[in-house]
Amino acid sequence: MTEPVKGPASYFPSIEKKYGRPIAEWRQVVREAYPAKHMELVAILKDRHGMGHGHANAVVADTLAQDGLK
Repeated sequence: MTEPVKGPASYFPSIEKKYGRPIAEWRQVVREAYPAKHMELVAILKDRHGMGHGHANAVVADTLAQDGLK
């Protein structure tokens, strides 16, 4: 049986549904703002794109981890 998704990725289906863009596009938004710090990246997603704090934090945390920056 498949293990349930845990951590930041568990938010991804609801993020895609609520904001209408795939996670790959949100990751690109984060990467375009490098070398900003974690909370600066969260603020960009919240302020410029209307994303909620939990969703923004999940995208940033996962992207930084994927890129080896966390």
